[in-house]
Amino acid sequence: MDAYTKVDYINNGIKNRLYNGFPWLHMQLSDKADFIPVPDWYYGIEYPEEQKRGYDYTEDLFTPGFFEIKVKKGDSIVFSASTKEEKPSGLKQKFTKTVSGKIPRDSFSNCLRNAAQQFIEKRGSSTLIIAGYPWFGAWGRDTFISLPGLVLARQKISLYTDVLDTQIARLKDGLFPNMGNANNPAYNSIDAPLWFFWTLQKYLESGGLDCWERYGEAAKSILRSFRNGTAFDIHMRENGLIYADAPGKALTWMDAVVHEIPVTPRRGYAVEVNALWYNAICFSLEMARKAKDKSFIKSFESLPDLVKKSFIDLFWNNKAGYLADYVNDEEGQNMFVRPNMVIATSLPFSMLDSEQIKKVLDVTDKELVTPRGLRTLSPRNNLYKGTCYGNQEERDSAYHQGTVWPWLVGPYCEGWLRIYGKQGVNKVRKLIYGFEEVMNEHGVSTISEIYDGDPPHAPRGAISQAWSVGEVLRMIELLDNKYSDI
Repeated sequence: MDAYTKVDYINNGIKNRLYNGFPWLHMQLSDKADFIPVPDWYYGIEYPEEQKRGYDYTEDLFTPGFFEIKVKKGDSIVFSASTKEEKPSGLKQKFTKTVSGKIPRDSFSNCLRNAAQQFIEKRGSSTLIIAGYPWFGAWGRDTFISLPGLVLARQKISLYTDVLDTQIARLKDGLFPNMGNANNPAYNSIDAPLWFFWTLQKYLESGGLDCWERYGEAAKSILRSFRNGTAFDIHMRENGLIYADAPGKALTWMDAVVHEIPVTPRRGYAVEVNALWYNAICFSLEMARKAKDKSFIKSFESLPDLVKKSFIDLFWNNKAGYLADYVNDEEGQNMFVRPNMVIATSLPFSMLDSEQIKKVLDVTDKELVTPRGLRTLSPRNNLYKGTCYGNQEERDSAYHQGTVWPWLVGPYCEGWLRIYGKQGVNKVRKLIYGFEEVMNEHGVSTISEIYDGDPPHAPRGAISQAWSVGEVLRMIELLDNKYSDI
């Protein structure tokens, strides 16, 4: 296909698109300028970071020419590059308004609030959360986990509902699209719909109104789909717990797949899925009772006691003193020390008593906690991988086998404060504010997607990740609002 190397002139600038079907790129200045056409190609441009990750890393770049403009001391010129033509007369005002809306990066928490703004993206009537930069799109699971920290910590209730409304419009058979786009969504997340309930709980805690009136029907449809059965053999069994068995699929957040085989094949009953399931049922019944929704109450009120008993019977291991990561019919309990059990300690409705929570947190503290988050597997495990580096296959093989994820500090710290209260604040504050050290390490003024499990815990993956920023920011708000006197 031949490239179109000429330009078309527009008001105070030009527009160009290299190939038919590409969007036009409109390049304009706020003041009159002369464009000098000097079409030229730069061959073999290399991108070292893409090369390290095993991606295509070379391309040829085209430049159409350059602008000439006369300026004098004190002049201000605004340059705009856009897929639509702008009015040059409004560029300075638009730029000033955009800059004035930015949060100054003059403190640790303000750096995170500034970063939080960058994940919100509006596309027509949709409001999305981009999971991370530079490689991610909008992911369902990441949206629900990051939403409270990104939005409510910045006191943006209307933005919160805009994001939820966008997700609700895409709900299908009790599942949210986890990745892909509006034309090609992938409904392959068992936990995203259950995180939705936790997101609603945080919405209520922050003063959100009309929660059940607005989202009750969606919530009930999710619970019914899980109870009756939906895609990927996700269904409730007679013991009240959620079971899933989809060969070759990784449905939980530990979703790396190599050669069509899940690296962490957690089929069956997953611990965090069933902890979230219990929380979702209890919360929904609480809301339904306030709304006097008798039909729903009658349909689900017997489940919490059954789920709680079954969960403890199935997952708790007295000898080990912590929860199984998953259980299935063939293997029984998988007792790998992973952070998924921590989620059961932090949810508003938990099946665990205080002694069980303490034991889970103690094991986690000894084997998984690092200054950059929680490891995904204990170093004592023979499958542990301390670095996440190399090509796609090598990285995916380490992604959830020891690699540290910052977002997990949220549930860990919340569980810790539930047990230790004010006596646990100093430990939590040290962990959370320790992230200030990374503000100029990988992505400037933000937190990376992952870190190596082995010291010095080098940053890896995306340079800025929504749920990393969101959960650290949420914990800062929790400390400031509830424990500011300590």
